[in-house]
Amino acid sequence: MQADIFCRVVDNYGDIGVCWRLARQLARDHGWDIRLWVDDLASFAHIQPGIDASAPRQQAAGVDIVHWSDAPDPALTPRDVVIEAFACDPPAAFVDGMRRSHPVWINLEYLSAEAWVESCHGLPSQRPDGLVKHFFFPGFTAATGGLLRESGLSAERDALQASAGLQDSFLRSAGVPDDALALRRDGARTVSLFCYPSAPAGELAQALAADSRPTLLLAPQGVAPGLETACQAPGAPRLVRLPFIAQPDFDRLLWCADLNFVRGEDSFVRAAWAARPLVWQIYPQEENIHLEKLDAWLARYPAPESAHALIRAWNQPESGDTSAAATAALAPDAWLAWIAAARLWDASQSALPGLAENLAAFCADLAKKR
Repeated sequence: MQADIFCRVVDNYGDIGVCWRLARQLARDHGWDIRLWVDDLASFAHIQPGIDASAPRQQAAGVDIVHWSDAPDPALTPRDVVIEAFACDPPAAFVDGMRRSHPVWINLEYLSAEAWVESCHGLPSQRPDGLVKHFFFPGFTAATGGLLRESGLSAERDALQASAGLQDSFLRSAGVPDDALALRRDGARTVSLFCYPSAPAGELAQALAADSRPTLLLAPQGVAPGLETACQAPGAPRLVRLPFIAQPDFDRLLWCADLNFVRGEDSFVRAAWAARPLVWQIYPQEENIHLEKLDAWLARYPAPESAHALIRAWNQPESGDTSAAATAALAPDAWLAWIAAARLWDASQSALPGLAENLAAFCADLAKKR
């Protein structure tokens, strides 16, 4: 298959994060010839070293990357498959070309655990111009498109998590100093934090300071800027700021942590594959629609109620409940139950086909019917 993937960057790293993983996996695991159109190469460069933010066209990891401008090169005509991520709409001139070639057209939707997704997954939408767009929904059941998961991911994760030496070596290369690594060896809990500005990070720091177990807190530069002040209190977490890193290294960071705070879609799925407790900050939407989506996922996530309470509080900072909820979720019995639940969640999702595998099969079937 030859395919175009269109990505319009809205949430800095989430949109391009999903599209870049999908493009690489379709190219590597399924032999597709991928052309990835991206409107914001600067954000892309933060998660993929070597990307030239000024280049109109370049290659990386076997993928042809095109800067999606207002005037796309007319020579770049539609391929067998056109994937628009999150309803981003390809350029009008490109769609004109699609009317002549009639490729398989996929709208890759946002991830959701809501029940209605199953009945909408794969449905076609006939347009007046004769083109047909199919809706492809990532999800958590066999009746959806599944989750992005590379082949061999679990084995690589297990090898790293089984070796304290490999973890120390990776964290050191990522920018964690030796004295902070010594805290880990002495039993400190490692927490990674990647959140939106609305997250109650200060309340989290208070709860971690009150915990009997010390904490090493790893956060990217620029995320939760008030943490430096919050982490100066007695017993406060040892805060280490890390630069933005490539996606494979971000996975390894999540594997090294005992607890991962993540945001959006891409980092949320990667934290699930870490098989460690996670707290998800869902992308905020008007009228709190995002909280309904959060509840739909929590209804599937087998963690104890104390973990659910922390996740809800993290997404509703105005409640002021984060500190107390974190204290309850990290209590010894609750913490052990959460660890077991994270492993169960990983195992149940790993038993399902992955998103790239499902998408490749879906497109091949549609292509045969054209």
